[in-house]
Amino acid sequence: QVQLVESGGGLVQAGGSLRVSCAASGSFFRINVMGWYRQAPGQQRELVAAITRGGGTNYAVSVMGRFTISRDNAKNTVYLQMNSLKPEDTAVYYCNADVTRYYFQASSVGYWGQGTQVTVSS
Repeated sequence: QVQLVESGGGLVQAGGSLRVSCAASGSFFRINVMGWYRQAPGQQRELVAAITRGGGTNYAVSVMGRFTISRDNAKNTVYLQMNSLKPEDTAVYYCNADVTRYYFQASSVGYWGQGTQVTVSS
């Protein structure tokens, strides 16, 4: 199995910064794309940012220029640095990883973390 454990959420004032981390552990061959999603109360889960194994990134328009996603392949960890936070960034942030379990598999499986709460006060 594969486990994703997030950390680093919390409460911050508008304009402040937070960094959330997500570490993958378990039995697998390779982690492909890693990403961060968020879900606010009454809203659908949405993609915030994603990063390929080679470092290619993709961001939601709403966070461009404020958030930075990065990863450490040796540690199987992805980070999301969030700057200039706004109250509308308040949500539960979920880590997602696309994982190839075995070297002989062409397919991959998506896994989710348990989520970490980020609250931005005005």
